[in-house]
Amino acid sequence: MRNFVAIDFETANGNRSSVCSVGIVVVRDGCVVDSFYSLIRPEPNYYAWFCQEVHGLGPDDTDTAPTFPAVWCELMRHVEQFFPQMAQGEAPFVAHNAAFDRGCLQAVFQTYGMDYPDYQFLCTCVASRRHFGKNLPNHQLHTVAEACGYNLENHHHAMADAEACAAIAMEIL
Repeated sequence: MRNFVAIDFETANGNRSSVCSVGIVVVRDGCVVDSFYSLIRPEPNYYAWFCQEVHGLGPDDTDTAPTFPAVWCELMRHVEQFFPQMAQGEAPFVAHNAAFDRGCLQAVFQTYGMDYPDYQFLCTCVASRRHFGKNLPNHQLHTVAEACGYNLENHHHAMADAEACAAIAMEIL
């Protein structure tokens, strides 16, 4: 896989629309050419204890952060300079457990009344199960990253997870 955008969302609570941070890594011709990270004021704007324990973000981090539409506009500026036809499937989004990240994206688009393009998503977790099979104890992001020779530090930070996903995708997709 040589052209894609690795993406990762963190959420504030159990609602998929409650994205509170996003990280992307843009890969063109097999090289990382750009990245972007932002905090996001979640909707609904409250934090579940469990989510805070996972990623360490809370209201103090995001109460003054931009809303999703503003962040998405900026994020797409980073993507479209390399893939001007992203919405038409020019390059896929890649995520580890893509069903979650795609679900977040669809939910937050719906929450803000935005038209959702039918973005293509590929999943590095599914690819890991095909590629490594039972040779790994599990197919969690940090385990697969290590198997691909990538040292994931700061797991559950959206940028760190997007970087790990990009490394996995370049290795096994």
